Amino acid sequence: MTLLVCPLSQVETARALHRPSHLVSLLSPVSTAEAWPVADGAGLRLAFHDIAQPRDGFTPPDAALVARLLDFAAGWDAARPMLVHCWAGVSRSTAAAFVVACQRAPQRSEREIAQALRAAAPYATPNPLLVSLADAALGRGGRMSAAIAEIGRGADTFEGALFELPLASV
Repeated sequence: MTLLVCPLSQVETARALHRPSHLVSLLSPVSTAEAWPVADGAGLRLAFHDIAQPRDGFTPPDAALVARLLDFAAGWDAARPMLVHCWAGVSRSTAAAFVVACQRAPQRSEREIAQALRAAAPYATPNPLLVSLADAALGRGGRMSAAIAEIGRGADTFEGALFELPLASV
């Protein structure tokens, strides 16, 4: 069971190397139609701004968006990887991968999953609003948010790289 995470610029490379069965795209609501990759298999497009708290003029993630992510991930049989991407591969995609990992490994501690994320991607800075909403949806009692706060902001980077977050080791 493997989650792949990357920026938009590396989606085609990731697909060629790993042949994922599921694609989660997290881009801005103002992204052009051409910016969204076409899924080869199952695909989910979630449009929201990468903001840590609601702000006028911006579209935040909300509970309905998180429910769509969780429903999509629940339908993944994990026989082939799931690819999660956002524009830079740093915040929205790492948050979504963390959320899916917590959903798929309910017996594992949130802290352990967050530390595995940090080890795989030193620059990962998961969107705290998306994580908080998922924390509530999964009934994790604030532990997901606390685990992400504990790993803190990731290293500065312009763009992340393709990385794997194996669920078996989280």
